[in-house]
Amino acid sequence: MTTITLEVPDELAARLDPLRDRLPELLSKLLESRQADRETEDSSDEITAPVYQEVIDFLASGPTPKQIIAFKISPAAQERLEELLDKNREEGLTQAECAELDVYELVHNAMILLKARARRNRS
Repeated sequence: MTTITLEVPDELAARLDPLRDRLPELLSKLLESRQADRETEDSSDEITAPVYQEVIDFLASGPTPKQIIAFKISPAAQERLEELLDKNREEGLTQAECAELDVYELVHNAMILLKARARRNRS
């Protein structure tokens, strides 16, 4: 077995002391839980962010440069984005909602690049 030495604040050390004998077990459970969370997030991005599928479907249709320049997300996707932004400002987001908002940001950034290239190729 490996020994690991950690420096932690005194307050945290006092809270951990009663759990000293269970720390390896608790750390193992924490790591398993984090891995399960990551796997759930990875597999649910498409489910929780339909805007991603919306853009993929649009691009798969083989749009012209003019159609790319004119592209806007659906009203439903725009409404969901506004809900996430409002909730983020007012009360904060869950981990899943943060991941969903990240997808919106990635889609937005990708569309900016695509539209810039479409404008350049159109002229």
